Amino acid sequence: MVEAKSNLLVVEDDIDVAEMLEAYFRVQGYEACAINWGEPAVDYALKNHPDLIILDIRLPDIDGFEVARRLRSNRRTADIPIIFLTEKRARTARLKGLELGADDYITKPFDIQELRLRVRNSLKRVTEGPLTNPVTNLPEGRLVDERLAECIDNPNHGFLRVELQHLDAFRDTYGFVVSDDMQRAISLMIRNILRESGNQDDFIGQINHTTFIIVTSTPNLPVLAERINNRLEQALEYFYPLKDRQQERSPTRLAIKLQPFDSEKMTFNTVQDLKAQMSLTQG
Repeated sequence: MVEAKSNLLVVEDDIDVAEMLEAYFRVQGYEACAINWGEPAVDYALKNHPDLIILDIRLPDIDGFEVARRLRSNRRTADIPIIFLTEKRARTARLKGLELGADDYITKPFDIQELRLRVRNSLKRVTEGPLTNPVTNLPEGRLVDERLAECIDNPNHGFLRVELQHLDAFRDTYGFVVSDDMQRAISLMIRNILRESGNQDDFIGQINHTTFIIVTSTPNLPVLAERINNRLEQALEYFYPLKDRQQERSPTRLAIKLQPFDSEKMTFNTVQDLKAQMSLTQG
């Protein structure tokens, strides 16, 4: 049994399977609702914000991919964990689901105990929050907050916010694989610069897929900012295919935005105060 009644939405076109899953998860201590069509499922999720969605790809109206795309594009439902449930075993289907932000993927015929454990683990990850970014492997979530908390009583800290601009446009054009490779390379370059020019206890974490935060000493801020800006600005062009490198720069071209912050010039008593002043709060 689960300790708290998490709300599950089951989106499944097979009425018998949908009713079975709804009944099974209710017995396990969850609140559960089964819907057989995609459009009503989107409406339900927007109005009720379930804690997790078990989503079949094959639906009578819009498919599960379209349901996931709509939910991920809406701020209210963007972070709801989605487990795809489908008969499709093709690699392309799995990749499409993952590209849309699926948290897990299970194929029919499925083991109900395995599905139960996947649901439990997905909800647990949401409750605990991620510790490292799945693409860059940098600290995020609670680890970033813990490092920032250490700075509250120590005024001799500098912070450098590094934002990768227009990443979504780049991903839409070249795909998530190329985009993820670029993010990993960017994070590696920043870490190399910290090893070369930073202090031993400098810290780099990730706030979201476009924003990094560096904690260093205040005197070292200008040096790090200059070197990161120079190296990344030079490198960004090489992530484009050769045929696109000579194009005239557009407003949606990849770019780096750096913002340094001196803790001695800031007033904060909590981590949330600090993050708000650096515009690092998510929501």
